[in-house]
Amino acid sequence: MRVAEWLLDSPHLGENPNVKHIAGRLLKQPAREGVVAAQSRLGQLMCRECGNARDRRIGQDLLRQAARAGDRRAQQELGLIED
Repeated sequence: MRVAEWLLDSPHLGENPNVKHIAGRLLKQPAREGVVAAQSRLGQLMCRECGNARDRRIGQDLLRQAARAGDRRAQQELGLIED
């Protein structure tokens, strides 16, 4: 989880599509296990970076789960998406 966040937050690495893919894979299991921060970050990543509707829908579901748990970042992202 920490490595994924570090990769995504790194100014140079975070823009690389391959790095985003690795970070997404690192976030997948914690998100499935209900880690709110992982759900939020993976949801944001999927909504912003994935080209297909299925992945964006999964990303929105992850954001909704995180938002219900009180994650402010997820709530803000959902507000941008659903407006």
